[in-house]
Amino acid sequence: MSNRDLVPVYDFVDGLVAAGVTDAVISPGSRSTPLTMVMARDGRLRTWSILDERSAAFFALGMARVRERAVVLVCTSGTAAANYLPAVIEAYYSEVPLVVVTADRPQELRGVGANQTVDQLKLYGSHVKGFVEMPVPVDTATLRQHARAMAVRMTVCATTPPRGPVHVNWPFREPLIPPRAMAAEDAHDLPAVVHPGRLVPAPEAVAWVLDTLRAAERPLVVAGPQQDRALAVRLRRWAAREGIPILADPLSQVRTVEGPGDAVIDTYDALLRSPRASSPPPDWILRIGATPVSKVLGQYLANARECQIAVSPAADWRDPWFTVHHVIQAEPLALLEALEQAASDAVRPQRQAWFHRWRDHNDRAREAIRLAIRSHDTDRMDLEGRLFLELADVLANDAVLMVGNSMPVRDLDTFFPTLDRRVRILANRGASGIDGVVSTAFGASAGEGGGGVWLVIGDVSLFHDLGALSLAKRLGLTLRILVVHNDGGGIFQFLPQASERDTFNHFRTPHGLDFRPIVEALGGTFHRAGTWAEFREKVGQAANAEGLVVVELRTDPEVNRNRHAAVMRAVQEAVLE
Repeated sequence: MSNRDLVPVYDFVDGLVAAGVTDAVISPGSRSTPLTMVMARDGRLRTWSILDERSAAFFALGMARVRERAVVLVCTSGTAAANYLPAVIEAYYSEVPLVVVTADRPQELRGVGANQTVDQLKLYGSHVKGFVEMPVPVDTATLRQHARAMAVRMTVCATTPPRGPVHVNWPFREPLIPPRAMAAEDAHDLPAVVHPGRLVPAPEAVAWVLDTLRAAERPLVVAGPQQDRALAVRLRRWAAREGIPILADPLSQVRTVEGPGDAVIDTYDALLRSPRASSPPPDWILRIGATPVSKVLGQYLANARECQIAVSPAADWRDPWFTVHHVIQAEPLALLEALEQAASDAVRPQRQAWFHRWRDHNDRAREAIRLAIRSHDTDRMDLEGRLFLELADVLANDAVLMVGNSMPVRDLDTFFPTLDRRVRILANRGASGIDGVVSTAFGASAGEGGGGVWLVIGDVSLFHDLGALSLAKRLGLTLRILVVHNDGGGIFQFLPQASERDTFNHFRTPHGLDFRPIVEALGGTFHRAGTWAEFREKVGQAANAEGLVVVELRTDPEVNRNRHAAVMRAVQEAVLE
């Protein structure tokens, strides 16, 4: 029996589409039946059915990040909605737009012991940009207009910088089956054209930046994680013209866009371990993007007491070291456009010397890393970070590289070189968790534009999200996974906990798991590489394969730590020459 009072759900979905939504990720459940049926029958939405709500939420996160538009999440009431929380937190801190729609029991069933009923009001707390409790739907003109308007408003809220997740909680009364179709004349059309604003810098702020830059002899740009590739291209061009080195986090996209790469310093994580490379200090620093991955770079910024400028469209600029002197509240691309339009004075000799010193150190460090890796044992898998140098030669133009947290993202920072190809590099660095990484990569695969998606992940992080491996076969997606398997993770080998051997297993958590039977049971192809020659062979095969392909690298965390230290010493020796 259908329920005519559920007609406002049609208007809600129409508002989502009018606001630019193209994809909905749905998990099964009874109370969300009206939303599921209307979205599944709407030919304008692509719907993705994912069983596990936690995996579904991270999948939507990955898709929204690659598509750069809001993705809708739909689930039933109760703990289903709670399983969205880790991905909602990540979306909030990494500024990814999600419209989270949770079905709920009506008000009369709350607090009286009704099944599958929990307090869902503001369930995600301060980790969403906006929240709305919808009224129980009734077929009236006012509630239909309200449903469409709320869909538009919440989508705009999610996609307005700084982007982020929003939460719509919608109670439904039984019966839960909506009418199968609506006549066109029944639709209540409301204008849904929203002209987005743009936060541009104040003219006096641009003038001040130019004045201080002209006086600077040792300027730097620190580019942290961000997704705007147009900004990355512009930043490379502007910094090269001005003679300013860019310490470019790999998640800033600055290492992997087209354009002159002369200003890009990609070995700073190794360089800044040497006192010679970190002295003299900069006298002007422009900071763009989120907090960089490198702890060494963070310490460098914490000790740089000269002028530091943060550019942020939001009031919560990133400054965990409390060293920002000035904040330019604007979109970074808008500031770069204003700076490019300004007449540039000739670069002074002092700044030229500073720029070329960084370039020389970067070239020396890159060559030292190459020689240290190749000259020791050309085929032994004794340094996990080498996989990023090997993989850099394989990535196609417009490929997407997703990287797990803990050691993989740190090795990415240290070893991944600047390329002359467009490669989008992603990681869940908003909250830096190791959960949901595989699901996020599958979401990126569903949303990417043709260059292929690669995931580099540690064994513990893969263990956390094993269920997501089923998405390849279920949704017809392709994902190439490179898993660094050291039976418990390697990051704690680099931390003080490693010296406390009696408790170390509580940190490293060895699991003894063989991933091959799991991957093959879920329809994937599994390869194990014991040498770098085998790695190159298996990665080459993976690059031309479809579906789920996993290439495993077995490594020893203690050997890796020792080789990592040797490579860092080689860089310092090269800089000291």
